[in-house]
Amino acid sequence: MSQPETNLKKQTRRHRGPLLGMALGGIFVVGLLVWYLFSLAAEGQQPAGADVQIDGRSGEPVIEGEPTLVEPEQQ
Repeated sequence: MSQPETNLKKQTRRHRGPLLGMALGGIFVVGLLVWYLFSLAAEGQQPAGADVQIDGRSGEPVIEGEPTLVEPEQQ
């Protein structure tokens, strides 16, 4: 087999566009990932739209911000 024609300046010029496109695509994907992670962190661990929740131990509604009193069970 013979050696292929290698002209590095010509190859550099021809590959500049595709390499730039791949780099921009990678930057875009990383940006979307960072945005997604920040949006998940902003939501936090609280359930969405639940101001009143039922406490599983007493069955009484628990309003956010008020102290919870759980009476001991009678034996």
